[in-house]
Amino acid sequence: MLTIAHFSDIHLGQEWRRDGGARAYRRAERVMAYLNALPGPLDAVLVTGDLADHGLPAEYEQAAKVLVSRHPVLTCPGNHDRRAPYREGLLGEAPADGPVNRRHELPGADLLLLDSSIPGRDDGLLDDGTLAWLDAELAGGRPDRPALVAFHHPPVVLHLPTVDPIRQFGEERLAEVLARHPRVAALLCGHSHTGAATVFAGLPVLVAPGVVSTVTLPCEGGPGISFEQPPMLAFHVLDDDGRLTTHYRAVVPA
Repeated sequence: MLTIAHFSDIHLGQEWRRDGGARAYRRAERVMAYLNALPGPLDAVLVTGDLADHGLPAEYEQAAKVLVSRHPVLTCPGNHDRRAPYREGLLGEAPADGPVNRRHELPGADLLLLDSSIPGRDDGLLDDGTLAWLDAELAGGRPDRPALVAFHHPPVVLHLPTVDPIRQFGEERLAEVLARHPRVAALLCGHSHTGAATVFAGLPVLVAPGVVSTVTLPCEGGPGISFEQPPMLAFHVLDDDGRLTTHYRAVVPA
């Protein structure tokens, strides 16, 4: 059995009433404190993008400081992230502007982290090189194990007027790759600042809640984004038979 904690969109550096980004940091810190205090182990903590609000080196210094855990912490970039400082500040690599794609071998599954960001834009796309990389990794790696594919932008409409226009497009190309690899168990993403579950290409799409804020549905009224709701996260549990179960948790102050 594999257990992953999943959250997204911490937006370190996002100012709230001129607080210098303190609120965003405190909320990320609260989530990490909750996870680090769990009595049981996690196989990974996954953060699917928008770690920084402006893509600044100082924001990645904050991310490296707050995303410290006894559990493995794995990340992928979002539309607010910038690839060069992300690589340098979080991965310890030389700065470069190409997509940040990584494979991680977890107990019982491969986790493939893809870069769906388009530099300078808010919408998302998996470019041809990233899709070719995904195709090769799914064909190779550990073909006898299930795979989880993660990225920032959801490839489907979620009925959120503030998010749907900047979702991942060109999704039919991703569907073609996934159709060749039945070992994929689910797609994990963020960007939407709300916990959600849907289906794409016959697979579960599990959207992590946002930490810095929550995007609301039209039926909930209001401006479409809430800064009052608590940060949330998801726990994904993958059984040995490939069945995935997800639980959502609000992280309230102690």
